[in-house]
Amino acid sequence: MRFTNICSTVLPILTTLTTASPSPSSYSTSKIPPRPNLTPSPYTTGLEFPCSPPRSAHKKCFVAPVSTSADRDDAPAIKAALKKCNNGGTVVLDKSYLVSSPLDLTFLRHVDVVITGEIHFNAKDVYYWAENSFKYDFQNMSTFWKWGGEDVNIYGDLSNGKSVIDGHGQKYWEEIVTNKTLFRPILFSMDGMKGATMSNLRMRNSPNWFNIIANSSDILISDLDIQAKSTDGVKIANSDGWDTYRSNNVVIQNSVIDNTDDCVSFKPNSTNVIVQNLDCTGSHGISVGSLGQYANLTDIVSNLYIHNITMALASDFVRIKVWPGVASLFQENLNGGGGKGYVRNVTYEGLVSRDNDRAITITQCYGQKNQTLCNEFPSELRIEDVLVKNLRGTTSKKADPEAGTLVCSAPDRCSNIRVEDVDIKVPSGNTTTWECMNVDESLLKINCVASDGERDTTNG
Repeated sequence: MRFTNICSTVLPILTTLTTASPSPSSYSTSKIPPRPNLTPSPYTTGLEFPCSPPRSAHKKCFVAPVSTSADRDDAPAIKAALKKCNNGGTVVLDKSYLVSSPLDLTFLRHVDVVITGEIHFNAKDVYYWAENSFKYDFQNMSTFWKWGGEDVNIYGDLSNGKSVIDGHGQKYWEEIVTNKTLFRPILFSMDGMKGATMSNLRMRNSPNWFNIIANSSDILISDLDIQAKSTDGVKIANSDGWDTYRSNNVVIQNSVIDNTDDCVSFKPNSTNVIVQNLDCTGSHGISVGSLGQYANLTDIVSNLYIHNITMALASDFVRIKVWPGVASLFQENLNGGGGKGYVRNVTYEGLVSRDNDRAITITQCYGQKNQTLCNEFPSELRIEDVLVKNLRGTTSKKADPEAGTLVCSAPDRCSNIRVEDVDIKVPSGNTTTWECMNVDESLLKINCVASDGERDTTNG
């Protein structure tokens, strides 16, 4: 199945549009890059993506910054342009903008947004955003802005040295040294989006996760350059590249991520997701979870395919993390356990590991150091039908000669976990070992050893 960005026919809505005001003379429409013709490659979810018709050539909105003041707020101008060129137009952001107030952009329909300039979020007062950002019930998350609606294409031009969305996370990372419960916004949120693409953008220094795809479907992300870098040795916190949540039919591909947390994380009720052709550095892995955090909820993650990923200098690579069946205090603002559900039909294939601490981590004791307690209260969330195949490379010296752990909390909580065609070397040159517990070792083509009963499950 091919993802089609240009329709063979123009939707009727485009025939009723009025022409927007002429573009200012300081702007050149010839400099607007064409919408990329994106295709999931080499794999798709097998589900159809909706057609995105061409936009009106006469309906373009160029956004001018309101001033050059360091305290300005360009959010109202951005929102006004999106309202004006909604339903068939194109909004162009080719200057430098400062967003100083939250933006609810969940009204979008049939619109393209071209970011060839820079969008910066005002970090002068991190507590302003703690109070004024949009909040999620899940894991105390919040966001600067929400993008939602139907048939939206957001793209830039990586050849121009700009096309940047910058969260200025440094001040937040400094503040959480003394206030670990500070709400720190996600840099980009798709929420309630049906049919959207996002491509050819740089994302820098998110205060929290870079992206969440929530309550959405039919999403294609491609060719993003994501980076979190701190100064003065300040620790970067929770800089996930993407998190999917309550979303279906998502493809994330052809991107580079240098961060300190999950490269991609599949949160509750992520279904039919492809992740392919990524280069991840410094992360916590391509992670299923964490799941089972909330005792009154059922989490489902199914039909994932992760292909052609290079992971370097990370704590983990292949990772499935599930909370135990009893409440656990993990961090000051993160605790839980006892939730139900399942992880089912997950494939990792074509993987290159470069000096990661663990090449495979499966745990049902996430957030709880006491393995005895985990065994006493096995996870209520099952892991089924997982395949890890064609995994090559090296691990770090941290656990040498061990290269990973596959540990379920009871024999009946995991089934059909298979590992095959694995060639991982440890720095010492000794025989590589893998900690295995409560899994069917006949399906694991690796050198399993008995569990020592204790392990580190505290990485975010």
